[in-house]
Amino acid sequence: MEIEKLPEFDNHELVSFFYDKPTGLKGFIAIHNTNLGPAAGGTRYWPYPSDEEALRDVLNLSRAMTYKCALARVPYGGAKAVIIADPKKPKTRNFLAAYSRVVNLFKGNFITGEDVGIEERDIEVLTRHSKFIVGRKTKGGDLSPWAALGVFSAMQAALSLIFGENHMERKTFAIKGLGKVGGELARLIYESGGRVIGSDIDPEKVALAKKRFPRIKIVKPEEIHKQTCDVFAPCALGCEINSLTIKEFNCPIVCGAANNQLCEPEDGLLIHRRGILYVPDYLANAGGLINVVGELRRGGYDRKWVEAKCLGVRKTTLEILKISKKKNVPSSLVADQIAEKIFKGKA
Repeated sequence: MEIEKLPEFDNHELVSFFYDKPTGLKGFIAIHNTNLGPAAGGTRYWPYPSDEEALRDVLNLSRAMTYKCALARVPYGGAKAVIIADPKKPKTRNFLAAYSRVVNLFKGNFITGEDVGIEERDIEVLTRHSKFIVGRKTKGGDLSPWAALGVFSAMQAALSLIFGENHMERKTFAIKGLGKVGGELARLIYESGGRVIGSDIDPEKVALAKKRFPRIKIVKPEEIHKQTCDVFAPCALGCEINSLTIKEFNCPIVCGAANNQLCEPEDGLLIHRRGILYVPDYLANAGGLINVVGELRRGGYDRKWVEAKCLGVRKTTLEILKISKKKNVPSSLVADQIAEKIFKGKA
């Protein structure tokens, strides 16, 4: 593969393949940009059908992290790692230790932590072998409540523009993906008086959601984006906004926690033309990043600082959506332009 010819390649500073034969560890690390500081981004553990798909995903995800760091105003650049999961070779302690050694090779220029497929117990093992792992239980811990809080704050900004009020009461929210972040988002909305429609491919997560939220309505994953609602929240994997789904949306707002929601950059224009308010994913879901980099602050981890930054997502979202409306350009383009000015030192 000629990496630089892949559409996801965006002048990345470094793309690295790693492999450990004894444990079966295999994957990629991509560092997109370090203008603002050392590169930070989670590690995803996923059964990619091919090396190329894993590579393209890590390129996409790492680029988004640069933009996320910029809009969150934290002094870090964007990176990501993906480990290609093999059902025949589980995540043993030796497997995770081998990955820690890979992270150590970067000597602090790559800082990583939890993402899809990496659990808190995995982080505990990783931290025994590397000091460049964030999300420790004794510090920032689970990032999902903070990621959900950021999305919740972004939703409030979008609601205020559409309805003139930012409260959730009597509003309907369709959440695709009821995992850790989606589940926490459902809790925040549910406790605020909102009506929740949910879906997940995992029956256990659906059962847990029914138990936690007795009034939740469950629909099939392939039907969730078609629901009549005030906000559709993609909280599973990427590519949820595409030329087909955009035509089927029945909501005025799309705002969720999933990464890389736009299948193609042009989809930002398509959803804008439909008159749907889209909150860019890397803006809405910055809470998890904010929480973990909070561990790296000179004064140490401060929960109040993390909470204030997550709530600050509301203000940034409102600013971007207002510019989008005033200039009649896609919110995705406005967010990109502002983020680029920040990490390119022009803001």
